[in-house]
Amino acid sequence: MSVVRDLRVLLRLHNFRRLLAVRLLSQCADGVYQVALATYVVFSPEKETSPAAIASAMAVLLLPYSFVGPFAGVLLDRWQRRQVFLYGNLLRTVLAAGTAVLMLASAPDWLFYASALSVTAVNRFVLAGLSAALPRVVDDERLVVANSLSPTAGTLAATLGGGLAFAMRLVADDSDAAVVLLGAFLYLCSALTSLRMSRELLGPDPELVQPRLASALSSTARGLVQGLRHLAERRPAARALAAVTLMRFCYGALFVTVLMLSRYAWSTTQAQGLAVLGLAVAASGAGFFAAAVLSPAAVGRLGPFGWITLCAAAAAVLTPALGLTFARTPFLVAAFFLGLITQGAKIATDTVVQISVDDAYRGRVFSLYDVLFNVAFVSAAGVAALMLPPDGRSPAIVLLVSALYALIALALRRAGRRFT
Repeated sequence: MSVVRDLRVLLRLHNFRRLLAVRLLSQCADGVYQVALATYVVFSPEKETSPAAIASAMAVLLLPYSFVGPFAGVLLDRWQRRQVFLYGNLLRTVLAAGTAVLMLASAPDWLFYASALSVTAVNRFVLAGLSAALPRVVDDERLVVANSLSPTAGTLAATLGGGLAFAMRLVADDSDAAVVLLGAFLYLCSALTSLRMSRELLGPDPELVQPRLASALSSTARGLVQGLRHLAERRPAARALAAVTLMRFCYGALFVTVLMLSRYAWSTTQAQGLAVLGLAVAASGAGFFAAAVLSPAAVGRLGPFGWITLCAAAAAVLTPALGLTFARTPFLVAAFFLGLITQGAKIATDTVVQISVDDAYRGRVFSLYDVLFNVAFVSAAGVAALMLPPDGRSPAIVLLVSALYALIALALRRAGRRFT
């Protein structure tokens, strides 16, 4: 199967293009907003950043969603997904504008984090909904290619958004509030773009959901148990989710390491640190693009589990080879390959979940997917806070991550033979 031919076919599908446009604008706005948060929290001259401070910020922004994730899944399996994209992005427009006001007013940290948390929480609905809606606009035959193009293009859009944020800071005299307002405008554009699709197009099917909202909310716990039971019955999906969650933990630990190295070891000023971090993000984005090109052929040849296994094994070798130097250039090379590896594994996992899980449960499973990602990322930041010195140079972190990648590859070896 020709990847280029399938990409051309996908891009001729009107509804796929429209869903992709919603994703690109939404995730570009995410990139703008996240860079503004990073510069405000991590790289502000008046703030003395530590691994513990970064871990605390991640916990505040990500962990609370883990408690509302089950509700999000039930609602995603009830609400029309087109409406989630419309109203979710409109809400984020208002909330992001509120964040900008708080920055200008030098509001207390707790109020700033509450505003940022609200934007992040809505973001989980939108991203999970985009993944759950994809099979409604693409046939099974080209789902792997769609999973290569759509999430990867979204990640590249987020990277572009980060670049726009850096440029905006230069134009707006280092104003993080102006950058956040740019993100709010892009959220508005994403909301308006979703109106190009019909309300019913993206599901879920009305006959598969409960007719009353009160009934849906009151049965959230039961619905979550049913979703978990459904996932347990789809062992390929459960195994893929377990593997990609551990890989997310590894990525999170290395991300905090790069943050601290950029802040202290590789730069003497906040501006230099931001520039180095921007290079690392760009290198990782290039890896995401490479994953989009390579993954369809790799999954076709090796099967999804074979591709995930190869990604984990390659990471186990490359992480210590490049990371133990703690030099900028080898770390940038590592950022490229880990971007490829992480996104490649995610593409394969998305495909396994979408094919294995019934549409009536897909929203709940992708919400669980998001929760697992958040918990893994925050847990990695917590471990890094305990192990990292102030300058970010920790051989123990690098070796721990390498060992985890190796264990993932070994654990999936049999699964790769069984599910191809």
